[in-house]
Amino acid sequence: MSVISIRAAVLDLPRFPIVAIAEYGRAVGGVTPLWFGESDRNTPDFITEASIAALRGGHTFYQSSRGDPELRATIAHYMTGLYGATITEDRINITPSGISAIAVALQAVVEPGSNVVMVTPVWPNAGRYVTLLGAALREVALDRRNTGWSLDLDKLNDAIDGKTAALFLNSPNNPTGWMADDAAMEAVVALCRRRGIWLISDEVYTRLVYDRPVAPSALHFAEPDDRVLIINSFSKNWSMTGWRLGWLTSPPGCSGEMEKLCETQTGGAASFIQRAGITAIREGEAYLSGLIEDFRVSRDLVSQHLAACPGVNYAAPDAGFYAFFSVEGESDGLALARRLIDESRLGLAPGVAFGAGAEAYVRLCFASSRTVLSGALERLSAVLAG
Repeated sequence: MSVISIRAAVLDLPRFPIVAIAEYGRAVGGVTPLWFGESDRNTPDFITEASIAALRGGHTFYQSSRGDPELRATIAHYMTGLYGATITEDRINITPSGISAIAVALQAVVEPGSNVVMVTPVWPNAGRYVTLLGAALREVALDRRNTGWSLDLDKLNDAIDGKTAALFLNSPNNPTGWMADDAAMEAVVALCRRRGIWLISDEVYTRLVYDRPVAPSALHFAEPDDRVLIINSFSKNWSMTGWRLGWLTSPPGCSGEMEKLCETQTGGAASFIQRAGITAIREGEAYLSGLIEDFRVSRDLVSQHLAACPGVNYAAPDAGFYAFFSVEGESDGLALARRLIDESRLGLAPGVAFGAGAEAYVRLCFASSRTVLSGALERLSAVLAG
């Protein structure tokens, strides 16, 4: 079938390198898949049972495009407790996935011909969406130092000009595990305020932090009239990746505009899934605490193995469940990912998928069970040592 009438921006979209390497690994066969960003744990029963009860209770009809009122109220109460800033339910829109929340946020503020400054490395969906909206993407790479990753605020400021619509920041960061500290987050909020642009803050990993209860959020520092949009998701905190449920927090008075985009784009998230989201937040703290401690042990195990491998450039993540590293003499992370499949049947994500500053890197998701992870690390160490 001819695709001549398909938009050039769509035709020019490349395949996701992570998908390409996963397809390669599946064709080879017998590969341990640590390329995608999810735990191998099933969603806990108390959440699953809530969804089943909702289905049986008749939650099978269309829901408000803004989302289940009880879920929005639950999220508002949850965020107010986390951040110490009063968040009201009228600022919350429920979306079918965190990616949908990103899409709505960008659709709301990005005009064709404008540009978006994006801190990289970062999950690629947002950058691709900027391009599809007819805007230019300006990547500002995190700096890699001996102690880890850092954000150069001067570089960020220099990338902003009169056509900049928004700054997109992901902290805690996928794939590096970097996390903006209080000073950096406050400075980013102040920069966007001073330059008169939107801040879109992807805070999906905000609870998967190893030295505090919650990562610094733009909400800690935003004033009521600041142009700040916050992205969140149920996927990581409560092992709900396949459920596709997220939310967008907007400034006071903007939620109705976001609702118009939600009803245009998707019509809203599934009703019975939203009921499961209520249960996840209200009853999921113990599960989340156990998950973080489990990931902490896995992080330390990964760090131990990589520290023993000569030539590995790696900084233990402050948050999230990824090990992002490069190997001396290996400038092509995609080629390294293929070699790891061929030589050790180990599937990692190539860094080129995450934009500027990541081309030589690979990402290992350590959210798998300890048995799976230990075996994978033994094979990885053997290849890197060789």
